[in-house]
Amino acid sequence: MDETLTLLLLIPPMDQRIISIAKRTLDIETAAVNALQANIDNAFVEVVKAIYASKGRLVISGIGKSAIIAQKIVATLNSTGTSALYLHAADAIHGDSGMIAPADIVMIISKSGESPEIKNLVPLIKKFGNILVAMVGNIESYLAKEAHWVLNTTVAKEACVHNLAPTSSTTVQMVMGDLLAMSLMEIKEFKATDFAKFHPGGNLGKRLTLTTGQMAQVNPKPFVIKSTSLKEVIVTISKNRLGAVVLIDDKENVLGIITDGDIRRMLEQYSSLTDLTAAQIAHAAPITISPNALAVEALAIIEKNDISQLIVAADNKYLGMIHIHDLMKEGIL
Repeated sequence: MDETLTLLLLIPPMDQRIISIAKRTLDIETAAVNALQANIDNAFVEVVKAIYASKGRLVISGIGKSAIIAQKIVATLNSTGTSALYLHAADAIHGDSGMIAPADIVMIISKSGESPEIKNLVPLIKKFGNILVAMVGNIESYLAKEAHWVLNTTVAKEACVHNLAPTSSTTVQMVMGDLLAMSLMEIKEFKATDFAKFHPGGNLGKRLTLTTGQMAQVNPKPFVIKSTSLKEVIVTISKNRLGAVVLIDDKENVLGIITDGDIRRMLEQYSSLTDLTAAQIAHAAPITISPNALAVEALAIIEKNDISQLIVAADNKYLGMIHIHDLMKEGIL
């Protein structure tokens, strides 16, 4: 019997139906997003250029599910270097339109382009003299005809079995918003360091701002010299709980590193341990990292070289050490 058929027979009917529904939904929404390729046109280019050149903000409005998408797009724009403001269409026609400044560009998101709130809002915006962009799923609608530019987010059908619940349409709206945000981000040459300014908290902020120097400062700074005895080496490693100790000279230059693993290998190599010194068992020319390097860079080095510790040094001067557990604790790993 065919393996696929055998597998299907083992899946209960309800489970088969759920899998079928999920895959059908995915196929419909994927097709809707792919269809956007044809709508990345001159209007899209002009909208991006207008927002880029604007001295004001991009005010984004909508009603219903489109309003929720508007909030997400605003959040993405603000975090990637484009000043944006969310304005609910219903609130706008009840006084909140006063937050629209003369230099602002206004974008209204709607599937139909015919909602009563939008029909009331559009004349206000035109009266203010602001540029109006329509992200709309009906290019023959009132909103589309009144806008300066139209971003076409028309979909063939919703993923909803009744073709009613906003699914494909809201997915396409969100993707169009990402296309705008990413285009603006790259044109503005918005860098990771700029991104970090807006994301100082949480794991993301740490990945973009936390340096190895900052991490090393809170750790012990274990070291030994060439003549240090094996017993002292082991005691120093155990005492500082970093799994290693750094071999330095009298000017605190890094000469080598001794890890827990080096100790175990040394026990296998030498029959007599009495006269062993740090210089004899240290691993010479260890990998180091600058104190100004990001912690995420340290993670990449640790993973690439399959090590657990990394020495922090400037001009080969020993400043401290970080452990892979430090990266895990900070949420970098």
